[in-house]
Amino acid sequence: MYPAKFKKVNDEEVLIKWNDGAEFLIQVKYLRDKCPCASCAGESVLWHEYKPSPLQVLTPGKYNLKSAEVVGDYALALTWLDGHNTGLYSFDYLRRLCEEYKSNDVAAREQGKN
Repeated sequence: MYPAKFKKVNDEEVLIKWNDGAEFLIQVKYLRDKCPCASCAGESVLWHEYKPSPLQVLTPGKYNLKSAEVVGDYALALTWLDGHNTGLYSFDYLRRLCEEYKSNDVAAREQGKN
């Protein structure tokens, strides 16, 4: 499965259409907060876990998506206005984020109705 279309709708959202017909509107802030790179998400090296400390300072442009490029046939590389560009969002990971965002967004709207 792969994204057939990745389009910035406005400064806060992107539309991702998948080759199976599924469509998701997702906030760019959510994508940045879920960046899979080692400096954002951490990593495991020789049975040692590295978890970065949460960034306390909001850097200008952190949540401004500058560009998205396909990497091979397996991932998207997102570049942010603050210069961060080391996160490769594999298509599988990106689809999981879309599904997770949609289910969390729907749940939040349902709670707002009660």
